[in-house]
Amino acid sequence: MMSKRDRYERGEKYIKEEKIDRRTIKEEKDEKTNKRIKQEKDVPSEKPKEIEKPNYSLSGKLAEDTNTFNGVVIKYNEPPEAKIPIQKWRLFPFKGDDPLPCLYLRKQSAFLLGRDRSVADIPIDHPSCSKQHAVLQFRCVSFEKKDGSTGKKTKPYIIDLASSNGTYLNGEKIEAQRYYELIHKDILKFGYSSREYVVMNEEVKEIDQIAEAK
Repeated sequence: MMSKRDRYERGEKYIKEEKIDRRTIKEEKDEKTNKRIKQEKDVPSEKPKEIEKPNYSLSGKLAEDTNTFNGVVIKYNEPPEAKIPIQKWRLFPFKGDDPLPCLYLRKQSAFLLGRDRSVADIPIDHPSCSKQHAVLQFRCVSFEKKDGSTGKKTKPYIIDLASSNGTYLNGEKIEAQRYYELIHKDILKFGYSSREYVVMNEEVKEIDQIAEAK
């Protein structure tokens, strides 16, 4: 069997440069998830990871009759807090252990994922996936700084559009029509497809590489 190194040398140059290993990332996510569960048990008052419903006002609801593109009615409208990110976010797809071309999340605030290529920003062709399956949405949200003051930051979120077979975040099926915040090295899966999409933040990756070099 061809080794992972041989597969990289076969032409997956960008993966060598990014130094991404899907198994390593998954192990790190499992370890972080276990720590998070333990912390939640030890400290019941700790706030859980943000899970929000979308804005159901006219400008931000999941609409069925107010947003049309290429003659197709879109199930989703962006919320008022939608914003194009300044930080460099990427999706790294993997089919098994084999890396696929990197997807750059830039120049727009939302990315529709689904089988309908006439409207999808990121096509997912597996038959178990819906035509309009999920949306990766960047939102400018408030956060508390270390000094106690409040600031604004643009963060990525995933929302499942009531798909037939669901969206999975780090192996857990998420509830439909709710926003789930994404962080560096989170892993997304859609329907029954074996493909995994690793969320990467370029700035965080550079910090990690500096720390490893020390």
